Amino acid sequence: MHNSVQKYKDIISAIDKKLEEQKINSSPKVIAVSKTFKLDKILPLIEYGHLDYGENKVQEAIDKWSEIKLKKKNIKLHLIGKLQTNKVKHALKIFDYIHSVDSMKLAKKIADEQNKQNKNLKLFIQVNIGDEEQKSGIKVDQIKDLIIFSKQLSLNIIGLMCIPPVNEDPDKYFDEIKIRVINLI
Repeated sequence: MHNSVQKYKDIISAIDKKLEEQKINSSPKVIAVSKTFKLDKILPLIEYGHLDYGENKVQEAIDKWSEIKLKKKNIKLHLIGKLQTNKVKHALKIFDYIHSVDSMKLAKKIADEQNKQNKNLKLFIQVNIGDEEQKSGIKVDQIKDLIIFSKQLSLNIIGLMCIPPVNEDPDKYFDEIKIRVINLI
């Protein structure tokens, strides 16, 4: 068995164990982050049947995934990195999800390009949940305005993408977010 498949199976097993311990009956979607890896390293996982992959650069994703996505139409690509407005046109051609909508300007550009390409991607608002300088994303107090604006543009906002500060209790951050976005998404 290929190393990437064994690692995937180990991760799924650990997740399943944790879910069972906490008596949770639903499983999360696992996104294999394939950025910087060549396709030959990812192919065993594709052949095993994993469908969701994350990339952080538009051009790298186009180079790596264009051909394989034509052959395997059920593969879903997630843009997990910062998206510049000048790359939106190309991003929409290859990605199925964008996890980094972080401004009204970007939301508008995505909406305009989706109309041109007749596409409807699944989008996440990226929130700088800990207000950290080194991280991208909107501030917590801007979430509501960006969600409302995005919905006015008919964007398919399905959630938030947040990374809490390292070495801090993430629950306090996620609890605050829940209060602010209840019934908005």
